Amino acid sequence: MPPERTTPPSISELAQRRLSRRTALAGGLATAAASFFAAAPKASARAEGLLGFPAIPPSSADEVVLPPGYRYQVLFPWGQPIVPSGPAFAEDASNSASDQARQAGDHHDGMWFFPFTGGGGGRAGLLCVNHEATTEQLLHPDGRAAWTPEKTAKSQAAHGVSVIEVKRDRLGGGWHLAESKFARRITMTTPAEITGPAAGHPWLRTSADPEGVRVLGTLNNCASGPTPWRTYLTCEETINKYFYHGEQPPQPGSPEDRYGIGSEAPYPWYTTESRFDMRAEPNEYNRFGWVVEIDPFDPESTPKKRTALGRMEHENAVVVRGRSGEAVVYMGDDTQFDYFYKFVGAEPIDQARAEGRSPLDEGTLYVARFEADGSGRWLPLVHGEPGLTAADGFAGQAEVLIHTRLAADAVGATPMDRPEWCTVQPGTGAVFFTCTNNTARTESVDAANPRLNNRYGHILKIDEGGEPAAGRFDWDIFLLAGDQASGATVPADQAFGSPDGLWFDAAGRLWIQTDGTQPLVDGAAQNNQMLAADPETGEIRRFLVGPRRCEITGITSTPDGRSLFVNIQHPGDSGTPDNPRASSNWPDFHPAGRPRSATIVVTRADGGVVGGR
Repeated sequence: MPPERTTPPSISELAQRRLSRRTALAGGLATAAASFFAAAPKASARAEGLLGFPAIPPSSADEVVLPPGYRYQVLFPWGQPIVPSGPAFAEDASNSASDQARQAGDHHDGMWFFPFTGGGGGRAGLLCVNHEATTEQLLHPDGRAAWTPEKTAKSQAAHGVSVIEVKRDRLGGGWHLAESKFARRITMTTPAEITGPAAGHPWLRTSADPEGVRVLGTLNNCASGPTPWRTYLTCEETINKYFYHGEQPPQPGSPEDRYGIGSEAPYPWYTTESRFDMRAEPNEYNRFGWVVEIDPFDPESTPKKRTALGRMEHENAVVVRGRSGEAVVYMGDDTQFDYFYKFVGAEPIDQARAEGRSPLDEGTLYVARFEADGSGRWLPLVHGEPGLTAADGFAGQAEVLIHTRLAADAVGATPMDRPEWCTVQPGTGAVFFTCTNNTARTESVDAANPRLNNRYGHILKIDEGGEPAAGRFDWDIFLLAGDQASGATVPADQAFGSPDGLWFDAAGRLWIQTDGTQPLVDGAAQNNQMLAADPETGEIRRFLVGPRRCEITGITSTPDGRSLFVNIQHPGDSGTPDNPRASSNWPDFHPAGRPRSATIVVTRADGGVVGGR
């Protein structure tokens, strides 16, 4: 049997211990909290801060709101063809599955802009966009009623990734999609290859693939990351929604239970396609939950599922070079009480690629443990280490990677409050992680710390001393989100909750995107938002608020910083087939249409750098 999950100190306990010591020394909790979280702006070596726009107020409007002098363009909404000659979107959602396979998918999430070489500030390139999920009641004219194989096919075609070619005709002009040899959709029917240590393991074999090295599709594609060799990593997240276990849930403590498989499957694909019915194909779900590598510049290439990076609810994957030239990948597992991870490649990137190997197929996967004194360790998830032996239920390294969560439990990693996006600060190499929220904590902690009923979340910062491959780090909390009553360390007029997307631009601005509960304003709920922070001064300003019931997620820019791509996910997701516009009609506001997830492009009216002075 797999080992039981251990419960080392939580981040809440660790923060409490540090604050308790500082309270004794400083003479009061308020003084300690101010010292620990640096809520007030710090002195800066710069004459001015990085933020060159006025903060905007919260909003509950059905619109994208930006500071004065900024504008946005809807570039790539759900249903738009990936090339101009493709099938047009039907406002009543009557497009076929075949149409959908040539159109933008739903629930836009992580993305990246790959500029073509040759200068021009990045006015042309390939945009890779994840499509995490679908709003089924809006995807079909009659929603979930009378489920059919065609509905399964359309839903699967709305998942995955879009690769599109985008151009800006002139500086200050608008963006548009181009007819392109690179344009393609990668969906749940696209053949993919399983690579790395787990490839071919019996737990990955099915009746359709007895060798365990080939799989159809990628799903629940959450966030993403580019590699230094100009490929795109897309991360499979919430896989448990798609697989039906049977009327009885898995046994408590089983791998299926640890990965969230239940007795219900929110997506009814299993009713028309047996590979999603675990009674027929018990191993199919093991073939999802991986980081998938895509070459956007080779439309004939096969996506690769890189098993050396572990199997979990991958949120995103940030790749940097270690001092020895190896690939280092930071990742989060988006579930309450799960973990932060790091992969360190076995050899320099350039050497591996020159000899025909992937820099992501050999190396060591680590999981983070945060110590009470502000230090931390990366614990290796290597077969044979204590807790990861055959006697512990792991027969080899492949099983450690297929059951990464159980392996992390076994070595004593620190359970976190929904670990999501991460990003690396230019110049310093510091890594920032979001913990979106966790309302299931039972520890009693001080309100100024990561909290009981942590409904608003927080952001962590770790420092590895400039060596991404280091085994140890120092950690601190960058901010606590929420309102003042919840002990937040952000100004009251910039209050926000549920930090999720996180990205540093080239100038060092930290962009923070939200998905979830926002502080009330005059007792009214507010829409999700995007803020920018200056990590050196501690200043934070609200930059964008989205339309109703959306998530703000996915962010990338042109090299010159003058065009910022942002995704608006699932606006108006409470709509029904009878009333699709119940909560939102963004972005078309068509009287007979429905809300649509979309990629927007944000620019300045004066053509300047977005967010800058």
